[in-house]
Amino acid sequence: MSNVFLQSVEDVYNKAASLVEMAPGLSEKIKVTNASYIVRFGVRLRGAMQTFTGYRCVHSEHFEPVKGGIRYSLDVSLEEVEALATLMTFKCALVEVPFGGSKGGLHINPRDWTEQELERITRRFTQELAKRDLISPSQNVPAPDMGTGEREMAWMADEYRRLNSVEINAWACVTGKPVGKGGIQGRVEATGRGVQYALRAFFDHPADVKKTGLAPGLKNKRVIVQGLGNVGYHAALFLSEEDGAIITHVLERGGAIVNPDGINIRALKDHMNTHGTAESYDGFVASGLEMLEQDADILIPAAMEMVITEDNASRIKTPLIIEAANGPITSAADPILNEKGIVIIPDLYANAGGVTVSYFEWIKNLSHIRFGRMQRRENHDHFSAIINGVEMLTGKPFPDTFREQALTGSTELTLVRSGLEDTMREAYKHISHEWNTNPDVKDMRVAAMKIAVERVVQSYGSLGI
Repeated sequence: MSNVFLQSVEDVYNKAASLVEMAPGLSEKIKVTNASYIVRFGVRLRGAMQTFTGYRCVHSEHFEPVKGGIRYSLDVSLEEVEALATLMTFKCALVEVPFGGSKGGLHINPRDWTEQELERITRRFTQELAKRDLISPSQNVPAPDMGTGEREMAWMADEYRRLNSVEINAWACVTGKPVGKGGIQGRVEATGRGVQYALRAFFDHPADVKKTGLAPGLKNKRVIVQGLGNVGYHAALFLSEEDGAIITHVLERGGAIVNPDGINIRALKDHMNTHGTAESYDGFVASGLEMLEQDADILIPAAMEMVITEDNASRIKTPLIIEAANGPITSAADPILNEKGIVIIPDLYANAGGVTVSYFEWIKNLSHIRFGRMQRRENHDHFSAIINGVEMLTGKPFPDTFREQALTGSTELTLVRSGLEDTMREAYKHISHEWNTNPDVKDMRVAAMKIAVERVVQSYGSLGI
């Protein structure tokens, strides 16, 4: 399965690279992973020595540090990590984040271990990475991924700081940390929020929307979400509560929740957190991935790679798919979906919100100051003076709603969201332009990859390669 995923990534790269002018041999250099590391380490747990296998792959160092999450899963393999590292290189290039691509993984089921045991395992893994310079503020910066979160990043950062006690930027060795440990507001929601912004950008381009046959706007669009983890949850929450979309299907382990009138995402998530499953929630049906084939307007695969393959692609009905997960559609399924006229907003762009806000967090850690701290009060005083002037000139009070909005000032969260939305909108404009003006570019996936490859080529050129 992992080989199929890696092959799918390379197939897209090959299509895009064939459209980009570059020096002989450079295409192969850009495609291949620079370095792959396998670490095996022991931790004494439950009265015995337990051996764990971890991976860290560095795809490209055209920018440093390299960036990419670490996932904890029994499905982790070297090929999967290489594929994810490759995606990270081009994802960063596409959204103009100055990182190279990397990725990591630990072959483990987090549910098999207590919190205390996981902490010991994570700290030992960090030691193995650190001694090989595979975690460092200036060289290699991990982040959360499937099976990891703020907790694991805090453990890793603390262990790295312990090993490098005089490193002033030690907390910048990972991103996705708790806010109280050098994290940034808006990081947990970032990938899901980025999916929302990507869909907003799509629906702001009428020519692109027309290709799906959908009516303008996100309001009342019927949405299928596969996976209610961090990304799927936040994407579904924001789309339903802020944009008026109707989440009709949520696919989870062992079944799905179905409600044509719309699922209350907050209530469903609370139920799952309480009971550990969605099985007893209203609307639950025992089913599998066939629920991806139901009638709706938008499909959001947000859980894992390769859920849409050549076996089920012909039965997908939604006119629009946005890849919130990495690699949910195989390269063999792509042409089938394209032939059906289904528009795909690719993972390379759609789930770039996480690395974008990770970049903001890294900058915050290096600058050692919270975003908004120096200008918020000045902004308040500036707009207060303007409002007082308007009231004096008009003789009328300024509306309270607008006064509060103007005087609130920029918080770290509002600045992060603003920066993320601007990033997603700007990237989409480039993708849409390439898609609509280049006759050799048949879909958004190749458009996004072509832009990314061109930027990596330019970076290598500036290095004299």
